[in-house]
Amino acid sequence: MPPEGYDTSGLGPSHEAPPVHDFLDRSRFPVDEWRLVEQRPEPGDLGLTETLFSVGNGYLGLRGNVEEGRDAHTHGTFVNGLHETWPIQHAEEAFGFARVGQTIVNAPDAKIIRIYVDDEPLLLAVADLLEYERSLDLRDGMLRRHLLWRTPSGKRVRIDSTRMVSLTQKHLAVMTFEITLLDDAAPVAISSQILNRQDGEDEYHVPSSAMGEGDMAEEATADGRNGASEGGDPRKAEQLTRRVLAPQEQVGDDETGRVGLGYRCVDSGMTVAVMADHDLRTDNDHSGQVITGEDLAKTTYRIAAEPGVPITLTKTVAYHTSRGVPSRELLDRCRRTLDRAGEQGVDELWAEQRSWLDAFWERTDVQIPGQPEVQQAVRWNLFALIQAAARAEGQGIPAKGVSGSGYGGHYFWDTEVYVMPFLTYTTPRAARNALRFRYSLLDDARRRAQQLAQKGALFPWRTINGEEASAYYAAGTAQYHIDADVSYALSQYVGATGDTEFVDREGIDIFVETARLWADLGFWRTEVGGTFHIHSVTGPDEYTTVVNDNLFTNVMARFNLRRAAEAVRTLQDENPEAHAAMVRRLDLTHDEVEEWSRAAHGMAIPFDEHLGIHPQDSHFLEREMWDLDNTPLDHRPLLLHYHPLVIYRFQVLKQADVVLALFLQGENFTPEQKRANFEYYDPITTGDSTLSAVVQSIMAAEVGYHDLAYRYFLSALFVDLADRHGNTTDGVHVASTGGVWSALASGFGGFRDLGGGQWCLDPRLPDAWESLTFRLTLRGTRVRVTVRQQELELVVEDGESRLAFDVRGAEAVVALGEPVTIPLEGQGPRLEGEPPAPSGTRRADGTVISSIVPGA
Repeated sequence: MPPEGYDTSGLGPSHEAPPVHDFLDRSRFPVDEWRLVEQRPEPGDLGLTETLFSVGNGYLGLRGNVEEGRDAHTHGTFVNGLHETWPIQHAEEAFGFARVGQTIVNAPDAKIIRIYVDDEPLLLAVADLLEYERSLDLRDGMLRRHLLWRTPSGKRVRIDSTRMVSLTQKHLAVMTFEITLLDDAAPVAISSQILNRQDGEDEYHVPSSAMGEGDMAEEATADGRNGASEGGDPRKAEQLTRRVLAPQEQVGDDETGRVGLGYRCVDSGMTVAVMADHDLRTDNDHSGQVITGEDLAKTTYRIAAEPGVPITLTKTVAYHTSRGVPSRELLDRCRRTLDRAGEQGVDELWAEQRSWLDAFWERTDVQIPGQPEVQQAVRWNLFALIQAAARAEGQGIPAKGVSGSGYGGHYFWDTEVYVMPFLTYTTPRAARNALRFRYSLLDDARRRAQQLAQKGALFPWRTINGEEASAYYAAGTAQYHIDADVSYALSQYVGATGDTEFVDREGIDIFVETARLWADLGFWRTEVGGTFHIHSVTGPDEYTTVVNDNLFTNVMARFNLRRAAEAVRTLQDENPEAHAAMVRRLDLTHDEVEEWSRAAHGMAIPFDEHLGIHPQDSHFLEREMWDLDNTPLDHRPLLLHYHPLVIYRFQVLKQADVVLALFLQGENFTPEQKRANFEYYDPITTGDSTLSAVVQSIMAAEVGYHDLAYRYFLSALFVDLADRHGNTTDGVHVASTGGVWSALASGFGGFRDLGGGQWCLDPRLPDAWESLTFRLTLRGTRVRVTVRQQELELVVEDGESRLAFDVRGAEAVVALGEPVTIPLEGQGPRLEGEPPAPSGTRRADGTVISSIVPGA
């Protein structure tokens, strides 16, 4: 079992792990396996619920703000890739520093539909609500709200609304608003608006100009000056101090009720247009009017409402963006989108959405019978994941998707390591789109490598437009491992799909240019046996920066070099014409490929014989151990309470580093090494990053800490739903939602992809679960994997391929119409009740310590 005092609850010391249902207030958020339901509004957590009830499709995202447009924490409408830029001004300049800051722009808000009865506005915070329910239905992607409002004059008004961002038509959102007076007649006014908030009406966010999740760098204000105040949370964005969207075009049509606005970003030059159609249907007498201005376009209706006579408003909205097309042309595109939607009608649009999601759940659903709280949370995480990725064509997948402005709308390695596995094994087309986006940035990556005096290509640590936007290089640009992460995701995708066409035409360039970077970045040391070393880099753990021979970086670089050499040789053998074109295009030589293989073979992999572990870097074990036991919880996360230099001096981790390498490259470590490494690093991993718990869960399951694996899984599962890191207000933690799928499929399901069509299953089902079912799409064939306590069942649901799996050393072959059931003898090693290995949890001087597994 873990060392004494090793709290496995994920909540810090002196707290027992609560039962699952206690993560949420079930009197407010009841259990529903297919919906997230809120039964009463709370003004104190508007930011949280705005994120949880967001709807999006990867291109367009609408935060869960109330329709009335007031009572909001952060009004948010986000379009993937729509960003503003500014010159980063460093306090002290140096060659190669990032020069251009980028942040996602909060687009004009078309969600607003305000209602007045007897000239009294509906204000949710003070309204007398006799009935209230808001729900996000994961089966049809609809956000619904039901109110029964008693006005100040005592009249009861029933209000039902829906909101949907189309998954089939990426530029389209559909809203409906139905009002029925139940008692007496009254004048009703509806004001449907498109509002561009400026001049302090709402904030525009600028990202922290440095690292990934919770970075320690200062913020940059709109003009590039550092603006984070002492003691502020650097994960939060500062406000821009100038206007971002310059008005270009306004459209208003009194006859149809159609309105639109067009803008241009002042510095980036990007353009955006939004247009709304309105269809009011009622048997009450009514009239309408359109008003447009630079930052407001609204369609208003006055209705002489009679009791029992419904008023229904349907609002369809189109958003289009461009890197430079005039906004008037974008408004024309909006017109075409709305014309098509009008011809289809709202019922057909809803049916399209349901059909798309039926297919999505058919290939992705993870089923956990008898665990309704877990089931609900799992499905919400998977739905949030596809809302961030489904229609992100031509763009990356931001760390917060399109649910908020956190991390400035930037793209990180989060996509390749945490999101891509889900897409690759369930929705390969979306995975291909994400990889093609990386390919589109290859020229920018080449230029970035040149700026750092390297050959090949270096993908930016954080970016929107392809340029590095991380001003804090120590924990940003120094994370060279992103090159290997991209190559790893590419290799995983090609192996799972067999999409040789993509790798032959485009993917091969990524393999070659990233391998060139590693071959040039590293160097040979003949005095220590001819080993290849990589110095002055930062691994995934941002609490330890600019080190030599970071274990994760070296292991992943080794993979990258080997895989690139293999890809080049395979291309030469199987598609000589494409190989010749690539050689001409990239000026590749045979000697380069041979050097990649030698560098991979000679890669320095740190290992400490005394402790039996792999040091995180060449000097990691020389540092003092951080005393987490005596670190107050109000001093967490560490990055908000200690100078970076303080943190860098200690053995303390923000997130799994070596442990992540054990997962991604597990075939290169023995079971004994995995266990020893896990036991050493787990107690000193703070969990200050939401990227950590999922990996710790997977590896805890593999090395035998089953209860700990489950607790880590729950911690990750409720990262956003229970706001366990206190910043869900800024948007969904998309990487964590992707990691939840991996924790289920790779942790409890024991799925591993060794490359080249070698797939393994070694399940470790939690004791309380009767079964776990998940799907894998491999080489065009979808197989359903069901793990029970005593058996594993494989069933092909769709596809013609015969798939072979290694199940605990035995081969299992499954095909359509030929299900396979394999008996399981236990669920793998269980270490609870056993003493920790002697190598685990030690200071550099060898003395044993105890520590905690911190949580949110």
